[in-house]
Amino acid sequence: MSNLKYLHIALSAGGVALLAALATAASALQPTTHVTTLLSTSKTVMDEPIVYPTGSPAKVTTVIVSMAPGAETGWHKHGVPLVGLVLEGELTVDYGARGKRTYKKGDSVAEAMNVPHNGRNTGTDTMRLFVVYMGADGLQSSIPVKH
Repeated sequence: MSNLKYLHIALSAGGVALLAALATAASALQPTTHVTTLLSTSKTVMDEPIVYPTGSPAKVTTVIVSMAPGAETGWHKHGVPLVGLVLEGELTVDYGARGKRTYKKGDSVAEAMNVPHNGRNTGTDTMRLFVVYMGADGLQSSIPVKH
């Protein structure tokens, strides 16, 4: 074999090794992404169909609700669809004649809209709830009701 042919083979082998090394380094720079579905539903926890408001520009609001042990939200309903994720603690929601449900850290819920309810921190630590309201300009996300 000629020296030129040996050089070509050596460069080709080196090129493959270099490309492999670059690919390994690039994959280390791009962390793997995992998607975990927490909730996928077309109905609320009280089996109401989720219906988005119309007539006004859409508005999404995110909040974190923090409640001390024993604290309550007060009886209310929602004028817009919403989902929540318990970040810490425990929340028991009283839906009146429809019963009570307890949500703990990691639980997701598509909250009732037209069913009045009252949330209470029934845990021993602060409860934190991440909420996404899917509303529209001019609509209240929570509406106090008498019980």
